[in-house]
Amino acid sequence: MAESGDREDRSTWAVGGGLFLGIGVGFFFLKHSALAFSGCLLAGLGLGLLLTAILSAFTKGR
Repeated sequence: MAESGDREDRSTWAVGGGLFLGIGVGFFFLKHSALAFSGCLLAGLGLGLLLTAILSAFTKGR
C-alpha cells in the first residue's frame, strides 16, 4: 500500500480514456464510413498518448 505522501502516477489512464473517447466519437461516424471510425480510434489513442506525455512531464517536474 502506498504511503500517505506518495501519489500514484495515473497519467497512463489518459491512453485508455482517449481510446474510449475515440470509440464514442467513432460510433457517430460508423454509419457513414468505417475509415472514419478507425480514424477516430487512432485520433483518440494519439490524444491519450499526448496527454500521458504532458502529465508525466508535470509530475516528474515536482
